Amino acid sequence: MIALIIQQDDMERGPERALLVSVDTGDFDAQASLLELYELTESAGAVPVSSVTQKRERPDGATCVGAGRLEEIRDFCRNNDIDLLIFDCELTPTQIRNLEIEADLRVIDRTMLILDIFAARARTAEGKLQVELAQLKYLLPRLTGKGLAMSRLGGGIGTRGPGESKLETDRRHIRRRIESLRQQLARLEQHREQLRRRRKKDGVITAAIVGYTNAGKSTLMNTLTQAGVLAEDKLFATLDPTSRALKLPGGATVMLIDTVGLVRRLPHHLVEAFHSTLEEAALADIILNVCDASSEEAQLHLEVTRKLLEELGCGGRPVIPVLNKCDLVPHLNDLPMIGNAVRICAKSGEGVDALLAAIEENLPVAIRTVHLLLPFDQAGLCAELREKSHLVSEEYTGDGIAVTAQVDPRMYARVQAFVTEFL
Repeated sequence: MIALIIQQDDMERGPERALLVSVDTGDFDAQASLLELYELTESAGAVPVSSVTQKRERPDGATCVGAGRLEEIRDFCRNNDIDLLIFDCELTPTQIRNLEIEADLRVIDRTMLILDIFAARARTAEGKLQVELAQLKYLLPRLTGKGLAMSRLGGGIGTRGPGESKLETDRRHIRRRIESLRQQLARLEQHREQLRRRRKKDGVITAAIVGYTNAGKSTLMNTLTQAGVLAEDKLFATLDPTSRALKLPGGATVMLIDTVGLVRRLPHHLVEAFHSTLEEAALADIILNVCDASSEEAQLHLEVTRKLLEELGCGGRPVIPVLNKCDLVPHLNDLPMIGNAVRICAKSGEGVDALLAAIEENLPVAIRTVHLLLPFDQAGLCAELREKSHLVSEEYTGDGIAVTAQVDPRMYARVQAFVTEFL
């Protein structure tokens, strides 16, 4: 049965009006996935007017849904001025073609919707290349000729002769473009790898913020580092990774990296295309697994993200579960603690001190507190301590600059010759 979710007054034509369709085969939580599809549709700029759900053992090979339900969909679309059908699954080219003929509407699936959102959100050159690669890899097997005019290889009278079908020309062009995109991304990935090696050589500690989309990762990034990252109440508001330095209370500095958000059943086209971006999380020293504490599926989101991190090879690295948006949870004390989860509100800053303390506890290097006596000609080193470490005290004496500081191993190697006492 079709359940009308949003009633709209007759008004001037605005965003596209979409009908969402889900086939519940029991393989996943269809209701939760459909709710996420509503959010994805709104993020893409369309209006999810209504939803249709049908329980089946398996999707129909020709139209995904059964004939009776398809007729119901067609009638509803005609009576409610629907512009677009969005299916909560990945459709075959045959299913898309048959559905468009039967419903006389444009039809897209979940993967096409997510790719469209990614295309709208990408800002950096690498992000745009990754999105285009994912789109072309998705399009290639679905490229079909429309009508006899598209092909000269029909095999009958009037179709023989030199040349190739436009369809094959298109496929060849797409394959060339895919190869070009892969080469460009390989060069960018090589550059990213050089930056990682440089950070490792310089002793830079990295902490990656990962988690479901719209969990508040970018807001947390802005709160901790004033990064100015776009933070909106939309899925995939942030697509391109952002890195900023974060100085901890104890004096250590870490490189904080904001990564692309995750969703249920993230299309493998996107996982492949964004592999280099996801590697930022895989290779980080510390991982902050952020989730929306106000979501009923907070625990599931944390678990799904944890499993993905394992698939990316993050085993052995400290993962700090972070429950964000705790101000939206009426009974905060009833919220189950998950491992060593930290409760915060990134928007107001509540709980951030506890998060910083948790990061310090999981640092891969030990911070030492030392007394130093720096010669006056080493005043530049004192300034470097002030900037990159935690300077506890500083006093000019007749023998030099007496300093107490908290230093990491890299800085300790710089000042070791001037140590007078360990604390």
